[in-house]
Amino acid sequence: MLKGKRIELRPVTKSDLVNQYKWRNDEEFAYLASGSNFYLYNNTPLETLEAFYEKNLTSVNEQDGCVFSVYTLEDCKHIGKCDYRDVNMVTRTATIGLSIGEKDYWNKGYGTDILKVLIRHLFYNLNLRRIQLDTWSGNERAIRAYQKCGFRIEGRLKENEYVDGHYYDTVIMGLLRSEYS
Repeated sequence: MLKGKRIELRPVTKSDLVNQYKWRNDEEFAYLASGSNFYLYNNTPLETLEAFYEKNLTSVNEQDGCVFSVYTLEDCKHIGKCDYRDVNMVTRTATIGLSIGEKDYWNKGYGTDILKVLIRHLFYNLNLRRIQLDTWSGNERAIRAYQKCGFRIEGRLKENEYVDGHYYDTVIMGLLRSEYS
């Protein structure tokens, strides 16, 4: 298990899927997580999540990527998930993502702690040299959290997301190990 100051990253268990299903079907959570893709997010049956778990999460090779459940250290509450994927061991790069589904834990530093734990793991345990992620420009809270951890905006896909009648950019962010402190 990987621990931070306030959270711990654990392998996903089948019992974690109930919360993930609940979060995916929460309109505000899905809106922030996926912007224009709310209905894709919202229409995932629990059985589909369980099938994905059986196929992909029961035997994990860390060099291919990994999904973690996020638990608080204080009260062992399951509050979200994070992952890394698209690992390239030649260029030593990966893409990350995270989401906090429990709204009581939003804007309280948990996202920053999750990022720090995941970044340390990827840079120092897996010896990666670059991590990237993307979000949509309307998710300003996420962009601030990523910047707080050292990520820089490296590019934009202009008007690539359509949310509530408006177009937003896809924001691509990156962090090099040589720039991480």
